Amino acid sequence: MLLTIDVGNTHTVLGLFDGEEIVEHWRISTDARRTADELAVLLQGLMGMHPLLGMELGDGIEGIAICATVPSVLHELREVTRRYYGDVPAVLVEPGVKTGVPVLMDNPKEVGADRIINAVAAVELYGGPAIVVDFGTATTFDAVSPRGEYAGGVIAPGIEISVDALGVKGAQLRKIELARPRSVIGKNTVEAMQSGIIYGFAGQVDGVVARMKKELAADPDDVTVIATGGLAPMVLGESSVIDEHEPWLTLIGLRLVYERNVSRA
Repeated sequence: MLLTIDVGNTHTVLGLFDGEEIVEHWRISTDARRTADELAVLLQGLMGMHPLLGMELGDGIEGIAICATVPSVLHELREVTRRYYGDVPAVLVEPGVKTGVPVLMDNPKEVGADRIINAVAAVELYGGPAIVVDFGTATTFDAVSPRGEYAGGVIAPGIEISVDALGVKGAQLRKIELARPRSVIGKNTVEAMQSGIIYGFAGQVDGVVARMKKELAADPDDVTVIATGGLAPMVLGESSVIDEHEPWLTLIGLRLVYERNVSRA
């Protein structure tokens, strides 16, 4: 079994692979204050319930792949792999790790590891040119060239950040449930805010992707647009440009990077 861990700013997603198939997954909050020992206990609690794994920490785990946008969590996970999975091959995505995807950026080290990993999976699953739209803490748009290179991207405030900002800065507004309203024209304040979020972000996605397609390929119809991230389902039904929805894109990319650095080493 391969354990993959994608640490985002808000949530951490864990996936368990049996070969190429993801057989289990978990989503937990990202807490930069957790120590390596706390993380180890959390992992034991999650995986100890799985029928294919043993009750002891590390039983059945043959490899680990990790990417993180939170440096303090990456540091603690490095300690987890050293102390509790010392005999298990581990790949932590950072400069020097082989991904197979050239990064065409002014400073490649500035690009979040998860965005490169998404590009790896996009190239493997769909080829280039492609655009990955990741609905997380930020909404990111990442461009993959026809030759499978990471060509750059766009970063916009995420859906939850926008909802929180409305609740904090709007004197007569409050935090709302992220749900699709009855109609675009809201009949009350909550529905009006929900409409602005859902249809506003769908319009943002359609507009940004259309502009990116023109720069990415001679024929915009050649570009595959892939949606991922925990909040993607909120926008999928309203966007006209998304071709594929792959909720485990980052975990699949981690599996591929692990194979390129360990299995094929």
